[in-house]
Amino acid sequence: MRNFMIVALAIVLALLAIPGNAHHSAAMFDTSKEVTLTGVVREFQYTNPHSWLLVDVKNTDGTVATWGFEAEGPSTLLRAGIHRGDLAPGTLITIKGNPHRDGRPAATWNIAIRQSDNKEFNPRAGFIVR
Repeated sequence: MRNFMIVALAIVLALLAIPGNAHHSAAMFDTSKEVTLTGVVREFQYTNPHSWLLVDVKNTDGTVATWGFEAEGPSTLLRAGIHRGDLAPGTLITIKGNPHRDGRPAATWNIAIRQSDNKEFNPRAGFIVR
């Protein structure tokens, strides 16, 4: 009976862990496509578990769309050398990312280049083991 209880508990714990793994899925982004946009930083949400860089991009018809670019949390961004103040509101940038599959103005943040000094910001560099 004791072995049965241990196995049952292990199964329950394994089932509870499945939703946690799904949190980090990037299935909503189309990794076979990449967008490159130039715009002005509206806001840098330097938050856990994921940071968002909101960028106002002018459309061809003159309207402005706010794009959201998802990145890692602050600890990973810091290891990549990206600080909260590096991309302040009003900063002109060019940014590349994998777009949202459903057409919403959102993408992963792959590389951002600050136009004033051509400095590159790569959030994934924070995963590199040195």
